[in-house]
Amino acid sequence: MKIKLLLLSLAVASVSCKKEETEKTIETKATDTVKEEMATIPDSATISKAWNEFMTPNDVHKKLSADTGTWTEEISMWQSADMPPTKSTATADVKMILGGRYQEMIHKGDFMGMPFEGRGTLAYDNAAKEYVSTWIDNMGTGIMVMRGSYDDTSKTYKMSGEVVDPVTKKKKTTRETVTIIDDKTQKVEMYDTGYDGKEFKCMEILMKKK
Repeated sequence: MKIKLLLLSLAVASVSCKKEETEKTIETKATDTVKEEMATIPDSATISKAWNEFMTPNDVHKKLSADTGTWTEEISMWQSADMPPTKSTATADVKMILGGRYQEMIHKGDFMGMPFEGRGTLAYDNAAKEYVSTWIDNMGTGIMVMRGSYDDTSKTYKMSGEVVDPVTKKKKTTRETVTIIDDKTQKVEMYDTGYDGKEFKCMEILMKKK
C-alpha cells in the first residue's frame, strides 16, 4: 500500500513539474516574440516612405478618374430568383474626391414610387493592393463594405462582402461585378444570398455616360 502511495506521489509531482515547464516555455516564447517585434521597428525614413506611397494617387486612381461625369442608369431588380424583375431608372454623378484618392458616386432616382438616393465610394488601397467600396442609401441604415480586385482580361471589377439581413438579423454574403463594356458603358451586377442559402442575381444596372 505504501509503495502505491509513493508511486502516486511521484506521478503527481512529475505532472506538476511538466506543467510548470510548459508554462515557462510558453511565457519565454511570448517574451521572445515581443522582443523580436520590438527589434524590427522600422526607422523614420522607412516609415515616411511607406506613408508617402500609401497616400499618393497612382495610375489606378487615374483610371478611376476617367469615370468622372453624369451617367444614366437602367435598373432591373429581383426580390428572389423566381420572381420577375422590377424596372426603374436613375442617374449617377461621379467624381474624384480628396485629391483624387477616392471615387464618389451619388445615385438619384425613384424606387417603387419613392425617391431614392444612394452614395458609393470606390478606393484602391495602395497598402492592401485591393479595391474597397462602400455603399449607403436612404432605404436602410447600414453601410455595405466590399473588397476585391480588377481583372484586366475581362475588364471586370470583382467585389464581395458581408451584410446583415434586415429580416433574419444574420450575416450573409453579397458580391458585385462591374464590367467595363467601353469608355461610356458599364454593367453592374449584384448577387445576394436568398433565404434558402443560395446565391441569386438581385440587381443589374446598365450605366451609360452622358
